Amino acid sequence: MVLGLSAIATLYLQSDRPFPGVSTDDLTCVSNESIPKGKAVQVPGDSISKNITTQGEWFVDRTGRAMILHGINVSGSTKVPYSPRLGTHTKEGFYETVYTASFTGRPFPLSEADEHFGRLHRWGYRFVRLLVTWEAIEHAGPGKYDEEYLDYVVALVKKAGEHDINVFIDPHQDVWSRFSGGDGAPYWTLEKVGFDPLKFSETGAAIIHNVEGDPFPKMIWPTNYSKLAAATMFTLFFGGNDFAPDTRVDSLSAQEFLQRQYIQAIVQLAQRLKGLPNVIGFDTLNEPSAGYIGNGNLEAFGILVNGIMPTPFQGMVAGAGHAVEVGEYEFAVTGPREVRRVQLNPSRLLAWKDAGSDIWRKAGVWGYDAANLPVLLKPDYFVNRNGRAVNFSEDYFKPFALRYQQAIHAVDSSWLIFNEAALFTKLPRFSAEQSRKMVNAGHWYDAITLLTKSYSSWVGVDVRTRKPLLGRTAIRKAFHNQMSDKKKETVHAMGQRPTLVGEFGIPFDMQEKAAFRTGDFTTQAEALDRSFRAMESNLLNYTLWNYTADNDNTRGDQWNGEDLSIFSLCRKNQPAAPMPEDARWKQQFVRTHSRWRASPSRTILIMKKASMCCDSTCIASPTCLPRFLYPTFISVKVLTCGIRPASWRLMRRTICYSSHQPRLVNRL
Repeated sequence: MVLGLSAIATLYLQSDRPFPGVSTDDLTCVSNESIPKGKAVQVPGDSISKNITTQGEWFVDRTGRAMILHGINVSGSTKVPYSPRLGTHTKEGFYETVYTASFTGRPFPLSEADEHFGRLHRWGYRFVRLLVTWEAIEHAGPGKYDEEYLDYVVALVKKAGEHDINVFIDPHQDVWSRFSGGDGAPYWTLEKVGFDPLKFSETGAAIIHNVEGDPFPKMIWPTNYSKLAAATMFTLFFGGNDFAPDTRVDSLSAQEFLQRQYIQAIVQLAQRLKGLPNVIGFDTLNEPSAGYIGNGNLEAFGILVNGIMPTPFQGMVAGAGHAVEVGEYEFAVTGPREVRRVQLNPSRLLAWKDAGSDIWRKAGVWGYDAANLPVLLKPDYFVNRNGRAVNFSEDYFKPFALRYQQAIHAVDSSWLIFNEAALFTKLPRFSAEQSRKMVNAGHWYDAITLLTKSYSSWVGVDVRTRKPLLGRTAIRKAFHNQMSDKKKETVHAMGQRPTLVGEFGIPFDMQEKAAFRTGDFTTQAEALDRSFRAMESNLLNYTLWNYTADNDNTRGDQWNGEDLSIFSLCRKNQPAAPMPEDARWKQQFVRTHSRWRASPSRTILIMKKASMCCDSTCIASPTCLPRFLYPTFISVKVLTCGIRPASWRLMRRTICYSSHQPRLVNRL
């Protein structure tokens, strides 16, 4: 009896259905003759014809054929300077080069562009989310733009076009800046509002790899979002007029100064890229944060709890020069666990230039009681302003997104705007006219695998409900539904507009880097395939995170201990070969996929060694087939969802392969 129940439980936990909710009972054959012709799309007011634009919820090419974009982020190490080489593990030169470090050469030197773009093209990635940073453009000071870097990016994008690769520009940031533990904004933005960034580490305002050195706790950098430095900067950037009206920079409000400088910096790049047909648009800002806005409990932790964790109020007090006792936590799937109590800022340093620069004390958020002890005075300061409850997305993100869109469209009205909601928020609602050129480009990760750098095929957590998931099918279904929700969010915020998952991926250094020692990437392959299938089963556009040209097994993507690159120098062999051994388990990230379709009806194409979602024309549309996956002619079955044909037929020799590399297979 016990053995029987155990066997049933094991069968349930290990059983799996790649596409939840999709029956494979009804299969139908689609002939070439039944494929309708596409129609060219011309939008009045567009300043130049782009290789890719949109029609309703679909991306379309110049002839009007619908597309599912199969793309990748380039690259993880763009977050750090190229000269000098300042990966986050490097202490020397970190503060000495805040105004002079150059990013020219990120993601890779122009001399290597053909190699890397050629490799991506062979692997089927013809669409790139190209990272840049505000710091790379304007590190020397307000209005001082790095012309060499701007010229380099233009030349790089032209190179991408030579390899039939289209791009959109991602002004990237994480937790505001390299000097608050991430990347993005220049050093001077912190100084301008009154901070002394040199004291961030000691005061607990940020945890910075370049300062702390090794060993650096895995995936601790996101906790900076709730710490004093990043939380303050995002509050000022989005809502400084309401929450810090007395904080002025060069006669401007902090909000106006920061938004103006950021947008003008990106416009500098936009002006140089105008006229390039393979540039289809711009992201608003990578993974922004609401800062303190909307936080109704300044004495509680946020969602991410790991390492030494002050509450927002404790962070303000420590930044003001007080020693504060706080907890140090260990992250676990079951929830954070306090491992000890520590004293934060024992030297009683200031995170500000002087006591008078403390924005939140000046605003009256906190102060001192009769015993001269710090006390929280306005616990609801960030949730109620001007007599009403705040809504971050509507009140603060939306005005910024529209201002940004207006500035980009002043350069070229044909560009798409890839909107990213702030972390743990939803997009606001835009009118039909406002969203005409918008795309929902939010991110998604297998959170437990990412944060723990370990993988379980049958135990997970539903991030929407924070409830455990047991069994392969339950996890796949939850992931599928989460991606389905993204498309629903798009409809709610923008109407019938495209959805593109701007980032997803898995850490290749999971299980304590075991695969680097054994060469067995089976675990990584299964984890990545599970995420891919969530995209494919929803017909989602995506850009995988990521391709880093200087990734290695020691330092990964050269940033905060992350290692999510599908390429590694440690696997590199001969880049000119059809399928060089420079990748980590190509069998999963080199996907069979359809690039174009004449109509967006939903079907599933089921192939040997892989499954993919596409439309009823994909078998006769250009389809990318990796040769190493399909060494001979293959068989194809086509499932038309929601239709009950009388019977199904097995189609043979419908798709063939190139003898040397993946190719676009046209109608046979």
